[in-house]
Amino acid sequence: MTERIHANLPLMSSAMVKIAEVLLDDPSAPLELSITELADRAGTSAATVTRFCRQLGYPGYVQFRVGVATDSGRGAAEDDRWRAEMSRTLDPKDSPEDVSRTLLNAHIRSLRATASVLDLAVCAQVAEQMATGTHLDIYGTGGSAAMAEEMMSRLYRIGVNAHAWGDVHAGLASASILPERSVAIGISHSGRTKETIEMLAKAKASGAYTVAITSLATAPLAQLADAYLLASVPDRYLHPADLSAKHAQLFVLDLLYLLVAQHDYADTVARIAASADAVAGHRRAD
Repeated sequence: MTERIHANLPLMSSAMVKIAEVLLDDPSAPLELSITELADRAGTSAATVTRFCRQLGYPGYVQFRVGVATDSGRGAAEDDRWRAEMSRTLDPKDSPEDVSRTLLNAHIRSLRATASVLDLAVCAQVAEQMATGTHLDIYGTGGSAAMAEEMMSRLYRIGVNAHAWGDVHAGLASASILPERSVAIGISHSGRTKETIEMLAKAKASGAYTVAITSLATAPLAQLADAYLLASVPDRYLHPADLSAKHAQLFVLDLLYLLVAQHDYADTVARIAASADAVAGHRRAD
């Protein structure tokens, strides 16, 4: 629940933010308070509490309370384990076991947070555009460029005319000549990478359907795009370029890939089989 609140906080009205502050300070409050009591504590209305619940993906306050109860039911042992393993950055004297455990929990937390805030209806809409479009550009620099290359490779194999651009000059050139019914995806964890914003903006000016994959809905890249998908990393324990951010991006990209693959499943299977057969002679026999 707290992960959903943090991810949605930039999208909330000032009245909803008051509710969020109450719950972040006391996450178990919904188990003890009625909707009216929670509204009174936050200095807002019951209707605003209901809108707050829907903002987080719950139909209403009852379902929200069930979600909070489920979180609480995981028990204090999990909280103790989290504090012991993740409430600090790595120490130079940590053992390999400590490092491994800390990284594993960070990556799991990022994947869970991303899954909880991802708008599946928007994912389906984006996948439909990708599957039926004539051309797909994917933009990203640095680590995000590697994500773009991976996505291009997978999509091209199942028949999507996909191209990845990590160099801003090449990306801008491609974005400026996109044909009709093109799709352009910009990948940036911060959503503030100047080069990626420039490439996606040029693609939008050319008439492409634009998509941002970033960690914040309020980031410039997300605000520029026709649609955005959040790859959420709730906390930073290591370097800002921690691979947990990349794993969150890969989760979103993998979901899009599978949804595109479903669009014409028979053709997808045939293409994968054909490409696998083409390289079979280059695999070493047992």
